[in-house]
Amino acid sequence: MFETLLYTFLLSISPFGEARAGIPFAILNNVHFIWAFLIGTVGNILVYPLFMWLIDSFSQKFWPFKAYKKGVVFLCKRAKKIAGGNVQKHGFWGLMVFVMIPLPGTGAYMGTIAANIFQIERRRAFTAITLGVIISSLFMVGATYLGHLGLSSL
Repeated sequence: MFETLLYTFLLSISPFGEARAGIPFAILNNVHFIWAFLIGTVGNILVYPLFMWLIDSFSQKFWPFKAYKKGVVFLCKRAKKIAGGNVQKHGFWGLMVFVMIPLPGTGAYMGTIAANIFQIERRRAFTAITLGVIISSLFMVGATYLGHLGLSSL
């Protein structure tokens, strides 16, 4: 069980799935849905402070390197294209809804980049991203739990 919870946490903090991958992984491996929600949500919420620290710490140091600059510009353009209109127009609420939608390309990582691009105050951005992650995690828990119940009743 500990191993499954550890994998759930690592999937939830990774940019490749976030809680959208961690929570279903846990539930499908017979972890109680409350534990899956708690571990997946905490892992996904930690994305914002860790990613902002990385942005603050490394951006100026690595900016002279062409590969780093190219990657940052690509991610910023993508975040601006995907989240730009809503976040710029609605600020806090737009950021929260953007993070909340459980689709590829949305989530805490892109939300953090969008908050940084549009210079949303850090506490407000953290609150918006946290609320979005919680709501998204609730969607994932509900859908996965009900789907798992349906599959096991066959």
